[in-house]
Amino acid sequence: MKQRYLSESIAADLKSKMVFLGGPRQVGKTTIAKDIIGSGQKSQYYTWDKIDQRRRALKGEWDPESPLVLLDEFHKYTKWKTWIKGEYDTHKGRHQFLLTGSARLNVFRRGGDSLQGRYHYYRLHPFSLAEVLKKKNKISPGKELVFQNYHAEDASAVETLLRFGGFPEPFLAQDERSWRRWINERHERFLKEDVRDLTRIQDIGNFSLLTELLPQRVGSILSINSLSQDLQVNFRTASLWLDVLENFYYSYRLSPYASKKIAAVKKEKKLFLWDWSEIENEAARFENMIGSHLLKLCHYLQDTEGWKTELYYLRDHHGREVDFMICQNQKPWFAVEVKLNDESISPHLTYFREKLSIPYVYQIVKKGNVNVFKNSVHLMSADRFLNALV
Repeated sequence: MKQRYLSESIAADLKSKMVFLGGPRQVGKTTIAKDIIGSGQKSQYYTWDKIDQRRRALKGEWDPESPLVLLDEFHKYTKWKTWIKGEYDTHKGRHQFLLTGSARLNVFRRGGDSLQGRYHYYRLHPFSLAEVLKKKNKISPGKELVFQNYHAEDASAVETLLRFGGFPEPFLAQDERSWRRWINERHERFLKEDVRDLTRIQDIGNFSLLTELLPQRVGSILSINSLSQDLQVNFRTASLWLDVLENFYYSYRLSPYASKKIAAVKKEKKLFLWDWSEIENEAARFENMIGSHLLKLCHYLQDTEGWKTELYYLRDHHGREVDFMICQNQKPWFAVEVKLNDESISPHLTYFREKLSIPYVYQIVKKGNVNVFKNSVHLMSADRFLNALV
């Protein structure tokens, strides 16, 4: 797989503004840059990790014959926002700037001169089923998803994604030994090159232990108090570390959807990982995979089309819960309950559908070739459902 799902949108936006591309380490940001280089446009590439390239870039001595400037990991420079603003304002008529980084570039190292209005921000996700199958679905927020006919190879691709995750290297290798080595090497580089170099965290040992504890808490209400006790650090430190993990695209948390109609809980968040392959429990890994596909859809619609789509979960004070719901302009669009094998319709799903007037509700199971509509709920297999996303 060469071209990624964001390549065309990024290339188009570079004609009018800078583009910042964030995402987890080793998710394929450099691949997109190479896609654009391969499109025939002359370009120049600089990475922060090579001293000679870093020096040339910071001097701003851009090649006038190569209009596209690709800058990798330059958020590691303390004053990067002020610097790139000056370069863009000076050279925007002659050069296009694409910045990539394994951190949330739109918030990382706040302060300095404002970049507002000068860039478009994209978040690159791991492979999803639709991307693996090279499907380009036209999705309209608020409208029903369009589902394809069942194909056995789609179910096989779901199994591969569930086992090896959606990061390009382990997914394409599909080898247990390669996957284990990749996990270890990615963790080591994440701790040494991102956390240690770019934050003020000194207790790397306990921070590393946090990353080992989180896969066991996926899909559950995350108690920061419990984590702080396990790590023997105070609440504020544990909370700060979780924010760091989110800023570096290691994990993400979902908030409950707030509505007086259901007496919703307000502060309890659920935890998920960007790399679901790390999760041992199959049911939790399956739920995380579905959630990550839904988050990818929300980010895609936000970043490329400007739609206000958000991903939540549903839970009320009586303990009724549904795994996911996507909203458009804070109005329910569709809800999703995830079951590994259980094909009996969840009563919580039908309850929330009625209370919140959710237009479309789905119950997703791992088993292939399931497609049933009952009790106003669409019960379907993961391969059929994920095929309709991004």
